[in-house]
Amino acid sequence: MARRFATLDVFTDTILAGNPLAVVLDCEGLDGAAMQAIAGEFNLSETVFVLPPDDPRHRARLRIFTPRAELPFAGHPTLGAAILLALRDARAGLTDAVAFGLEAGIGTLSCVVEPGDGRGQARFRMPVLPEFSGDGPAPEALAGALGLAPGAIGFGRHVPSRHSLGPRFLFVPVASPEALADAALDPAAFAGLGEPAALYLYTPDPDGARHFHARMFAPHLGVPEDPATGSAAAAFAGVMMQFEPLGDGTHDLVLHQGAAMGRPSEIRVQLGIAAGTLRAIEIGGAAVLVSEGRLHV
Repeated sequence: MARRFATLDVFTDTILAGNPLAVVLDCEGLDGAAMQAIAGEFNLSETVFVLPPDDPRHRARLRIFTPRAELPFAGHPTLGAAILLALRDARAGLTDAVAFGLEAGIGTLSCVVEPGDGRGQARFRMPVLPEFSGDGPAPEALAGALGLAPGAIGFGRHVPSRHSLGPRFLFVPVASPEALADAALDPAAFAGLGEPAALYLYTPDPDGARHFHARMFAPHLGVPEDPATGSAAAAFAGVMMQFEPLGDGTHDLVLHQGAAMGRPSEIRVQLGIAAGTLRAIEIGGAAVLVSEGRLHV
């Protein structure tokens, strides 16, 4: 049968920037093996399959695949799928902002979308909060795997740490934007550290309060480098809680990723803190429709 699909560039409002995403809409009869094969055919960092929801109060259920594995959650597939569904509503004459739930492996994500002309803005609230799973490897070992001097690892109070929110991440603070740009991951050396997590490098923007630049590598998932990683942005809330003196209230962050790949992206993160405890995380950004077609599988 012919199955409709679309591609979008996510966490950007500019075509051919941000993180490309494939969304498959007609998934009847597809099992996990077939979805994995289709994700390998697209060969993007992630492909998302939109299925009927388990709970009829929600809009859809999502299954998300990298070229090698299924994920319980990923940010740019969630944001891109939400915006595509809202754009389809807009074609049907529903042009106002819409709110709905999307079911994923980690729970239901509450989404609010403002569709536009072939693009949109969206945000979603995480159903779970990040978990801290220990300090990272020694800076010297990480520096060797990244082709950097040991002194380039760390800044302020920040040291390597492990946090997860569905996917697991090793967060590595880098001393400067220059060192971030110079980093070149040696996959064999990184594998030798015994890390099953994706590697997320970050450094503060010298000119922007709570703006950070980042790069993400996940060679074990078939993703040599990712232009925009929403799940890492959500887990980064745990990093901020661990190393920054954040008070009660809401705190807005902006993560800039993908510049090293020529695909700049911008991810907005909002933390809600009460009584000194992280209570809520929202992820926001834009996406633009790039193509539509049919799969004959």
